[in-house]
Amino acid sequence: MKKVVVLGKGELAIKIASWFHYDKDHCLEAVVPVHPEPKWTTSFTTWAWAAGVRSIESGHYKDLPTSQIDLAFSVFYDKIITKSFIDKCDKILNLHNSPLPKYRGVSPINWALKNEEIEHGVTIHEIAEGIDNGPIVGQLKYSIYPDIEDVIDVYKKALDYGYLLFEKTIPLLDKINSRRQRDDEVTYYGSSKNHLLKERRYFTKKESIR
Repeated sequence: MKKVVVLGKGELAIKIASWFHYDKDHCLEAVVPVHPEPKWTTSFTTWAWAAGVRSIESGHYKDLPTSQIDLAFSVFYDKIITKSFIDKCDKILNLHNSPLPKYRGVSPINWALKNEEIEHGVTIHEIAEGIDNGPIVGQLKYSIYPDIEDVIDVYKKALDYGYLLFEKTIPLLDKINSRRQRDDEVTYYGSSKNHLLKERRYFTKKESIR
């Protein structure tokens, strides 16, 4: 059985952790919830307690007791993962809410709507030193509608598509040859630009304008 840890927050992290917890080929060793947990989504910590899974209360992957990890999976985790931890994992993956290499960084859905994109996506990629720059393992794209959709609408779709991508990818993981991201297609948005989002800053236009 592969030893697995899941890092992150919210409904999608819970669904992915639950999949590993009950799958016969994986052993969920621990989860690392974002700390403090956001109030607007389901508590990853509470799920872990109920499921009898070890939860790292500090919210920091450095406090994981496991010295060797077969697979680490990050779902909206909030810390930059260093090389020392990457090297402890046979494989370490991240699920990012964009069609990488477009929209690396923070608030990818917000920026896609701000830029009036008509297509967005979710990506599972290997974690490397840097931000969202590791080789792509799997990707799924879907339509978005900036004229009628708020950030919350696309975010909910992203959770569904993210889990679908996860379900279809993980059973094939040992057979997949990851592909390098194309440098000429990279776009990146850091938190220092969040003020430029204006009406797309928060989950709804109404909330953002207020």
